[in-house]
Order: sequence, then C-alpha cells, then structure tokens
Amino acid sequence: MPVVSQTPAVPPIAPAALRHDWTRAEVRALFDLPFPELLHRAASVHRDNFDPAEVQVSTLLSVKTGGCPEDCSYCPQAQRYHTGVDATKLMETEAVLEKARQAKAAGASRFCMGAAWRSPADRDIPKVAAMIAGVKALGLETCATLGMLSGEQAKSLCEAGLDYYNHNLDTAPEFYNEIIHTREFQDRLDTLEHVRDVGMKTCSGGIVGMGETREQRAGLLQTLANLPAHPDSVPINRLVKVEGTPLADDADLVELDPFEFVRTIAVARLLMPRSMVRLSAGREQMSDELQALCFLGGANSIFYGEKLLTTGNPDTERDLALFARLGLRPMQVVDTAHTQGGGDTVHADIIESNHSCGERRATTGTDADRPDRAA
Repeated sequence: MPVVSQTPAVPPIAPAALRHDWTRAEVRALFDLPFPELLHRAASVHRDNFDPAEVQVSTLLSVKTGGCPEDCSYCPQAQRYHTGVDATKLMETEAVLEKARQAKAAGASRFCMGAAWRSPADRDIPKVAAMIAGVKALGLETCATLGMLSGEQAKSLCEAGLDYYNHNLDTAPEFYNEIIHTREFQDRLDTLEHVRDVGMKTCSGGIVGMGETREQRAGLLQTLANLPAHPDSVPINRLVKVEGTPLADDADLVELDPFEFVRTIAVARLLMPRSMVRLSAGREQMSDELQALCFLGGANSIFYGEKLLTTGNPDTERDLALFARLGLRPMQVVDTAHTQGGGDTVHADIIESNHSCGERRATTGTDADRPDRAA
C-alpha cells in the first residue's frame, strides 16, 4: 500500500494576503511541510507578486571596515577578535562613487554602503549623506547599513536620498543573547522604527546556521513578518565561519543542512509575499544547484560582486553564467521621476517628491496601502 504523507494544517495564503499576526505554531507548521509542497506554495506566492524570472541585483561596498566595538559572535569586523581584518577610516566620497559607477556598469541596480560602526557619530552623517546623494545621482537605488540610528540621523539620511536602510535582527529574540551581548534585541527594533518613521524603506533579515534550532529560525521569521510593515528586503544570510570569531572556533557547531536553508527562504517568501528575499552572505559556498532551489523557493535578490563586506562572494561572471543557465535576468531600474506609474521598475514607488522625508511615509512599506508593489 502506498504511503500517504500527512500535510500539516496551515492556513491557505491568498495572493494578496499580508499579515502581521503570525503565530509561532503557524510558522513552524510551514517549516514542517513536505519539501515539495513547501516549494510549490512558495513558488506560487512568488509568481503572484513578482516575475519569477527576474532577480534584483545589488552591490555592497564596505565604506568603513573593521574596528567595531560590538561582540557579534559571527562578525570578523569586531575589534576584539583576531580575524586579520584591519580597521580603516571612512572612504572618500569620490572613491565610493567610482565603485558605484563600476557596479552599475556590471549590471547592479542597487548600491549598498556598509560601515562597521555600533552607531555613526553625528559628525559622520554629512559625509555619508554626500555619498548617498552622489550614488543616487548615478541612477542607482541607495542602501546603507551603519549600525544603530537615532531619529534625527535617519531623517538626515532620508533627506540625502537614501532609499533603504539595512538593520538585521540577526536571529530569534530568545536566541539573540547567545550571539550578541553589546546591544539588546529591542535596540534593533528601535532603529527599524526610526527608519520607518522618516519614510525610508527597511532591509532586515538574519543569519542562519549559528546553532539555532528550527523553532528559533521560525522565531526570526515570525518577528520580521509581524513588524508594523514587512521589510522591503529580507536578507537571509548563511553563516560564514571566519577564523578568529567565536562561532568559527566552536567545534560543536554543525553546518546547517542545505535543505533547511532552502526551507528558510521559502517560509520567508510565504510570510512576506511582497518583500525582496535576498540570498546574502554564504553564497560563495553554495552550489549552483542549491542557489537554483533558493530561486525556486522565492529568493529574488542577490548581492553581486567579489566582496560582501569582509567575506567572499561569487564573482560576476559566475553569477551571469548561472543566470543564463536558469533563464533568469536582472531586474532593471527605470527613472521613475520621468515614468511615474511605469511598469518595469524594480520598485515603482521610488519617485521624486517635493515632500519632506517624514511626509513620504505613506508611500513606503510593503503593505496593503501599496498595491503597486504587486508586479
């Protein structure tokens, strides 16, 4: 007699359904679905909201490397660990813009700038603002990750033209203190609130493979999905063990099963159907087949280029070859200031506005007040 699998009871997800009230049990039930069923559901939701053959391509540049006073157990930029990463000063604006021009020529549509700060000093904000304005002028979407922000700092970056701010939750609330002790989980939520309040888009995800359980992976995604607005981009990082960091030195830490990583991607797609789900750190160690499964499961964004802050990333030629084999193409950014309401933009609601950043809040987020996000 053939074996009939019993699919866990989870609520059906309508194409336009956006929820912020997921229970842990519901998220866990999604993780527990048979692998083919989970991928089918995630691929269907992905298709309802995006062109499944398009992948948003970003380039990430470290504009200030190393010397961070925090103790994140995975991070080679923490000054307390001996990882071979030397602290540098903040780059000059023109040097950053040259990197941005190179990224655009290579096909990137978004340029992200990262600085290894616990939080930026107020004196550094005008320097970063100049970089943001210059990158924006090149026709690229702008993103930054600079650590914790005050409300005033967020407003200044928004006024400079910053589209996205990245601030990851890293892991589930109940596992957080196993990984980081120099800031609280609530500090991360507060920064995301400051970013939302001034009208910028949020980019927030986490790292998997740090020794957390499936229950805790469910907790990370539940927390992200239950934020007041779903993050516009959700980076899912696979731990890269860098010698000298506590997690790399933990002999008992077992590498995350590749299928569990794909499950995490797929559940993120189901919980946050209109967000970009990004394959982030760890791609250099992924096979083409594993990446293909992630795209099938709803991933539609990658970082492009040789470096991802201080860890390796597949080079552009390998990415282009993989795209060609899978029939994928990079998403394009169109100058929406001249084509408002146009159809082929990565984010059709990034428009020039005479309003202040605070007044632009109604046009940001990924929720039901933004029907234009459904491609």
